[in-house]
Amino acid sequence: MAGVAVKAIDTEGPVPAGGLALRPETSGQTAGDVTAARLQGPVRAGDDFGRWLAPIAVITIFAVGAGILSAGLPPGVAGAGSLAMLGLAAGLSGAALSPRIRYPRLTVPALVGVGLCGAGLDWQADGPGFIASYVSLVGLGLRAPRRIAILAGIPVVTAICVEETYESANPASTLLAVIAASGLLFMMAAFAAVSLDRRQHAEALLAQEEATSQARQAAAALAERSRLARDLHDVLAHNLSALAVQLEAIRLMVITKGAGENIVNQITAARKLACIGLLESRRVLLLLREGETPDAASLPALVSEISALLGIPVALQPHGVPCPLGPGAGAALYRVVQEGLTNVVKHAGRGAEVTVRLAWAPDGVQVSVTDRGGDGVDSGLPSSGSGLSGMVERVSLIGGHLQAGPTGDGFAVHLWIPSAQAR
Repeated sequence: MAGVAVKAIDTEGPVPAGGLALRPETSGQTAGDVTAARLQGPVRAGDDFGRWLAPIAVITIFAVGAGILSAGLPPGVAGAGSLAMLGLAAGLSGAALSPRIRYPRLTVPALVGVGLCGAGLDWQADGPGFIASYVSLVGLGLRAPRRIAILAGIPVVTAICVEETYESANPASTLLAVIAASGLLFMMAAFAAVSLDRRQHAEALLAQEEATSQARQAAAALAERSRLARDLHDVLAHNLSALAVQLEAIRLMVITKGAGENIVNQITAARKLACIGLLESRRVLLLLREGETPDAASLPALVSEISALLGIPVALQPHGVPCPLGPGAGAALYRVVQEGLTNVVKHAGRGAEVTVRLAWAPDGVQVSVTDRGGDGVDSGLPSSGSGLSGMVERVSLIGGHLQAGPTGDGFAVHLWIPSAQAR
């Protein structure tokens, strides 16, 4: 993630003079999406200001129409033509400045049409028809790339100049005034568009910097967790594994030499404690290694590991089709089964048989860990007594229910976890 974010920032490059600032491209964009985004013009469709362009332009055109009507429509065909051009200008301005229309090949001709309609209105009728042409120039400055906007604005400015200087007493002065007013409006609109684009560009860069910083922090935390996991594995897990092997060898040796049953039982209990400690250390290692959080899919490996390590037959019986569980539910299911099997090792004694049953349903999963047939010998191994209460707290956080208690010849733990849809 950090590599992607840094690459996106590095590839921005400097902004050429007089050009548009390129917007950062996200990793999920296709080439067509990026091209479409660049063709939107300086004011993006998602901007709050961009949403107001079309309504403001249409209201301005209607205001122009009100001014023309108040001054009086020309008689005959000229009046009908003026009304037609008013409607056409309103429709074209609304379409050209709509946030749903993003391509210059559509917006630019429509805005040029608005400008020509404004010049025509000023030619045929008294009133502020030329304002529609200025709406066209402002729209071009805001929505079109610079070069295209300048080229498209030339016929609009030319039409206004021809109309205004046709009957002017001082054509040169009128021409300069029209060009100055048009240029000022266009430059103000272009400056506003560039300012908005630079602001969006800066916000995008800040967002990418933040994402990069978070990715680096996550990578540093993951590296530290991995280091701790390696250290614990090298120091604790290896020592416990070696201790369990040595205790087993001692147990076999004292049995061969005919030692008393009490000594054999004590060595067996010590080996069992070492094996339990090894399982607990592996649990801590899994918690430290991010990306290796166990879930229901990890249960077969857990069952095989405990059965092989401690010599206890454990049968895993899944039923039904697995359903998606909520966040943390898969890990809670795994931990409850693990704690249940650990309790069997501590308290069931020799000869115990364990069954882990998973009954999947659309609304959740029912999990049962039951043991039977243990003789209870050497079952008084040390225990903190907080395993069951810890399981209840873990399950309650995800909306599940847990029941545990003795059965006729053993102990049973029953767990219910709702599915992601049922929560």
